[in-house]
Amino acid sequence: MNGVIVIDKPAGLTSHDVVNRVRTVLGQRAVGHLGTLDPSATGVLPLVLGKLTRLAQFYNAAEKSYEGVIRFGFATDTYDAQGQPTGPLQPVLFTRAQLNEVAGNFRGNIEQMPPPFSAKKIHGVAAYKLARKKKHFQLKPVQVEIKEFRITSFDRDCAAFRAQVSSGTYMRSVAHDIGQQLGSSAHLEQLRRTAVAEFTLADAHTLKELEQAIERVPIAELFVHARKLLPQFPSLTANEESAAKIRLGQAVNLPELSRAKQIKVFYGQSELIAIATRIAGTLFHPKIVLG
Repeated sequence: MNGVIVIDKPAGLTSHDVVNRVRTVLGQRAVGHLGTLDPSATGVLPLVLGKLTRLAQFYNAAEKSYEGVIRFGFATDTYDAQGQPTGPLQPVLFTRAQLNEVAGNFRGNIEQMPPPFSAKKIHGVAAYKLARKKKHFQLKPVQVEIKEFRITSFDRDCAAFRAQVSSGTYMRSVAHDIGQQLGSSAHLEQLRRTAVAEFTLADAHTLKELEQAIERVPIAELFVHARKLLPQFPSLTANEESAAKIRLGQAVNLPELSRAKQIKVFYGQSELIAIATRIAGTLFHPKIVLG
């Protein structure tokens, strides 16, 4: 079973928990995800199945979009609502205009310190494991890009936002740092991922929907159509002779599409059989064989 299915991850499950549930429901061992979500977060979690797990490498730097809520008044040790408060409740004294001004500091290329409870490795050990044991360690700031960060509403001690960010950006850190700049401690109260690369909530299915569908419809009907995958690569449909060679990992001449260095090769309308790299002219070599 090869395909991509987008799950609307519920709160309370890790991304790996969702992968395991889908493995069980589909009876499919080869299942991976395209970007971890914190257990408390919800939303878009694309899963790759079977041979399409080989596509994961193309999504390592995928942009992500979020909607969420920042709560002001106190910070937590995890930078979100699951953590323990790190200090007493503080009054929220800033205005919406001041909040908007500070939010402007979190657009563009910025240097961000990851949360102490994160998967960042310290000498090969995840930071959150050291943080749980109250071990001392030092994280290093990283460069991230925040293409969009907009406050959509503000009511007393809570601000809703919308964001589009580069891979590796922690919205928990954004919430924490905004609070510091405003002189009012803060943490991330809610987070919902609305998109990963080309995958959106419109593509997503709940785990319950998946479990119910497996009993009454061909499961492939829930998959994202292969033609939608990796839209940055042009698509080409191979004839039977070329498809046979590609499946064997052999280079083939394909009709001229563009000067694209990499293309998606299909056999028929929906069977993605390879990601191919141009060698010269119209000669392409299958970098990854998928079918």
